[in-house]
Amino acid sequence: MSAAEESPHHQRGDHDERRHHDDDVGAALDPAAEGVQAHAVTLPGGEVPEPGRVGTGQDRGVTPITAAELEAGCARVLEAPPDGGTVELLVVRPEPGSRRVVTEVEVDPAVGIVGDCWLRRGSRRTPDGAADPRMQVTLVNARFVALIAGDRSRWPLAGDQVYVDLELGGVNLPPGTRLALGTSVLEVADAPHTGCAKFAERFGADAARFVNSALGRAHNLRGINTRVVTGGVARTGDVVVKVPG
Repeated sequence: MSAAEESPHHQRGDHDERRHHDDDVGAALDPAAEGVQAHAVTLPGGEVPEPGRVGTGQDRGVTPITAAELEAGCARVLEAPPDGGTVELLVVRPEPGSRRVVTEVEVDPAVGIVGDCWLRRGSRRTPDGAADPRMQVTLVNARFVALIAGDRSRWPLAGDQVYVDLELGGVNLPPGTRLALGTSVLEVADAPHTGCAKFAERFGADAARFVNSALGRAHNLRGINTRVVTGGVARTGDVVVKVPG
């Protein structure tokens, strides 16, 4: 098992900048997707195999992480390496609300991750609704996702594309920092990546408050947005390193 260990007793489980689409709470895992496509997660609707359906708990059979558990588990999250971390999970979003776990992605300056819907989906942040070039690829701290989501099969519900064992805080990775992701190069953008209502629905209100707290924002626990500087290929297990300026 890699450094981004899971917390198996938590069963939790997107913050996408979308123009016309919103995800419903809930997910379905596709056990038939094997090989390069480890599994697919489709939103909205559908049942999730044990231990339950994604949601805020109670009516959905899922226990969200508590503030106390977040505080207890955060020390390990903040121990993520400042450089030379690893890619723990790669996710392609073919359509809004759809997640496909893969072992390899092609990264392109024009479209972001090939096969992902970033370009087609557009953005509310731009005047014309076109995709925001600062938000081509999102990275998130895999240790934090493991803490709030529990089982690895639920990680993709966070809605990010690259899950890394790396400290993503602004002190370590200020906007403009470049990262080698496989043979591609990404640049950390100044567009914030924050927890939204969908994130709260999937991981609980305490998790949403935590990522938006002073500590959560300082360490970018909800993740960071990046733009593609140089195209290439990234694979699970690749080492992520800072590129000297």
